[in-house]
Amino acid sequence: MKHNISPRFLRLKHIIGDYKVTPPIPAIIPISKTTWWDGVKKGKYPKPFKIGSNTTVWRSDEIQKLVDNLCNDNNN
Repeated sequence: MKHNISPRFLRLKHIIGDYKVTPPIPAIIPISKTTWWDGVKKGKYPKPFKIGSNTTVWRSDEIQKLVDNLCNDNNN
């Protein structure tokens, strides 16, 4: 039986980074938490999934698509 485990889930700190932890987590998209949540609210960034009462995640494939789109916008 073949199992496909992709995509993975990312927590916010894995998307916007967290340099206060050891080891530091580099940002995929270097923006503030407030800017991120404002972008989610406005539909600019992907919608999150609640997988627990205090756990919010995003699909890695949706974040990759966002990064690709941001890179393409900057190249045009």
